[in-house]
Amino acid sequence: MKLTSFSNARREQTSVLAPLEQATLIGLAKRMPAWINSDHLTMLGFVAMFLAGVCYAASRWNPRMLLLVNVCLALNWFGDSLDGTLARYRNRQRPRYGFYVDHIIDTFGTLFLITGLAISGYMSERVAAFMLVVFLMLAINSYLAAHTLGIFKISHWKFGPTEIRLVLCIGNIYLLFHPFTHLFHREYLLFDVGGVVSIAGMSLMLVVSSIQNTYNLYKLERLPSGRS
Repeated sequence: MKLTSFSNARREQTSVLAPLEQATLIGLAKRMPAWINSDHLTMLGFVAMFLAGVCYAASRWNPRMLLLVNVCLALNWFGDSLDGTLARYRNRQRPRYGFYVDHIIDTFGTLFLITGLAISGYMSERVAAFMLVVFLMLAINSYLAAHTLGIFKISHWKFGPTEIRLVLCIGNIYLLFHPFTHLFHREYLLFDVGGVVSIAGMSLMLVVSSIQNTYNLYKLERLPSGRS
């Protein structure tokens, strides 16, 4: 296969926890045993997300499995966040391979997680499906921007993957004791309400980001005035 030129997109991480997370990941990379490489960590993150989905599904019959979901999310953070940091620290980067594998695994991992959540009964299937679609649309927008603008936004509006995991972990603990909530004198599934809020937030991010990216690309490739 003939390789064409490849320019790695500049990573943009502006989430609330980014400074603390970055310092933690560098510290972990320095202490990582030599026999562990980035591929091991990537696989750990993938398996952990798959198991998180399985634990969500199993929580339908045993609510305590929600606590294991949190353990899996922590392992997913460890593997998914540290693999790239370790590659950069050891100067063992593979930009094409790393970008593709990391994000295709994230795609499958998100599918596993939300499918398990829908099976659990703590979120209705319709809300789960809409949340998955909007999440993937937002991800596609980020990948297109990375290719066309050379900037890969890991976070949006101070909110990134680590913050999402943290909110899920807190929600799982609360869900263990309070699976329902009341709004406007009606009872709803707690995670249905949270899912609708997430859908609205991601949809707004998607629309705003799409407009900004389109405007920036238009300025970069403005056509000369007059007829061609």
